Amino acid sequence: MSFNEGARLDTSQVTGGRARGGAVIGGGVGGIVVLLIGLFFGVDLSSVTGGSSNPFDTSQVAAQGEESTEDFSQCRTGADANRDDTCRIIGTVNSVQDYWNDALPADVGRQYRAAQTVIYSGSTQSACGTASNQTGPFYCPSDERVYMDATFFELLSSRFGADDGALAQEYVVAHEYGHHVQHVLGLLGRAQEGSGATGGGVRVELMADCLAGVWAHHAATTEDTDGNTLLKPLTQADVRSALSAAAAVGDDHIQQSSGATVNPDSWTHGSSEQRQRWFLRGYEGGTANQCDTFATDDL
Repeated sequence: MSFNEGARLDTSQVTGGRARGGAVIGGGVGGIVVLLIGLFFGVDLSSVTGGSSNPFDTSQVAAQGEESTEDFSQCRTGADANRDDTCRIIGTVNSVQDYWNDALPADVGRQYRAAQTVIYSGSTQSACGTASNQTGPFYCPSDERVYMDATFFELLSSRFGADDGALAQEYVVAHEYGHHVQHVLGLLGRAQEGSGATGGGVRVELMADCLAGVWAHHAATTEDTDGNTLLKPLTQADVRSALSAAAAVGDDHIQQSSGATVNPDSWTHGSSEQRQRWFLRGYEGGTANQCDTFATDDL
């Protein structure tokens, strides 16, 4: 999905990471397969790291490093967002937050509150532990921030076959803000209800996919701070791009790509088909009321 070239980007909604990231006591996690199975979109890695069973537990975090003075001055307009991944993240954050600020009270009667995105390179410290290019993008409810390294998009495309189109990247941002919406609604904790293909973790992730689809439905109506439309209308190629990203991070696809046996009992995010279907459900329905994954057995 392309930005309107004259749209204005609001860089106050993002911040840089720390110059040197902190560390989680007990060591980090290596390996691309572990990365995407465990922590893509913010999932507990305790079963493979030996760390805390609670992904939001900050008791084992050793905070260190200095705040970055990263400059986002190159990201001023929609034209910048069309050419630069970092600027595209900023523009998408602007659009997603503009949408939910109006839609959440209208859809569910709850006031939205803004959440910053931390754009970093290499690693940085969050209230949920160390963010790095090994953990992928995630939302931390403890500090209500989204953490993203823009180089993740290249990894998603080259290693797991996602389309390199703009909406594939924008879907990732919108999914993380779907988790923030869940946090505002008090739903994020339901990820702990059961496990496997029908467990709370999968239901929370599919709901976030659906909420990303809801945003996509309305994205071309979102505005910058001057009232200019941020994004151009979606094309079918845009939708295919988002669906390719959803398929790339399906649990079954990740297991197959790593040479493992497909095991629904170990799923944390849902299959490629499920992730695509729930994104489309949100996109076609256009309202958060379409996204209650806890109200159905048909995941």
